[in-house]
Amino acid sequence: MAASETPTTPDLARVRTDLANERTLLAYLRTALMLMATGVSLVQFMDDDSRLVWLGWLSSIVGTLVLVIGVQRFASLKRRLDERKAG
Repeated sequence: MAASETPTTPDLARVRTDLANERTLLAYLRTALMLMATGVSLVQFMDDDSRLVWLGWLSSIVGTLVLVIGVQRFASLKRRLDERKAG
């Protein structure tokens, strides 16, 4: 390697931001999974109390919404980071 050539180094700020974005997605997924599992459990095992069944359905719906929001936020930030890298 010639003295004028420098090895390519990763942009550490971008790498940290990518990793933080992935950790945030995992937190959304963990939360969504917990809400949906709680909802399914309530619907499955508390069928004698209609309020808990409704709470279970609501929890499942909210869990699905959290999942969708998390994936959208991840994809949006990833897209913006990729545009900034290319530009």
